[in-house]
Amino acid sequence: MTRDLTNFWQRFQSGIEVAVGGSLPEKRLGVRDGFVRYFHEGLKASVPISVTPQPQDESLTPLPVTDEDILSLAQSRARDLELLHGDRYGFYVGNEAGLLLFEAGNQSRYLVRSWTVVRVVGEEAWGSSGSVQLPESVIRGLDAGDLPLTVPGTRRSGGMFSSLTGGLETWRSTTALATVNAISTLMYGRLDSRPMRKHPRR
Repeated sequence: MTRDLTNFWQRFQSGIEVAVGGSLPEKRLGVRDGFVRYFHEGLKASVPISVTPQPQDESLTPLPVTDEDILSLAQSRARDLELLHGDRYGFYVGNEAGLLLFEAGNQSRYLVRSWTVVRVVGEEAWGSSGSVQLPESVIRGLDAGDLPLTVPGTRRSGGMFSSLTGGLETWRSTTALATVNAISTLMYGRLDSRPMRKHPRR
């Protein structure tokens, strides 16, 4: 490893540059929201943050149907960017959303979730958003293979999150949450002034 995460703050005093795989606006803006929340709101650091979209194949294929599939795709996006650009950017980010099956109490439930993978100096961390369940009325009578093609909304602009929550959540907001969660894990213990809340003494 040619750079040391312990020197992170000194290296990035002048600004933080992020490359994100794909050009969809909701993805890019969500990643930026996550970085702003962590560094500006969490660390109280007013450093400039630049998020640059990088062209990658985003053809509308069926949604991934397991967490492993979603993470694998997000991970490959982030790693491909790092291999392509080396140390040109401080962070490399991949983000994807998809379906997952959760079985409990002899009942199957399908959920939609967003995952973000963040890489820096050869290390990476993962973070996810909250999950939104597909209503039974949407999936009733469908085979598992039909689900990726029948999720409400579209993959573009986070339409499935917006559709399922009546606009309360979007791909942008779920991407932001997944991103700040990934950054928090990646940077935990690396900075003296990492964001954390002090609990009052009882």
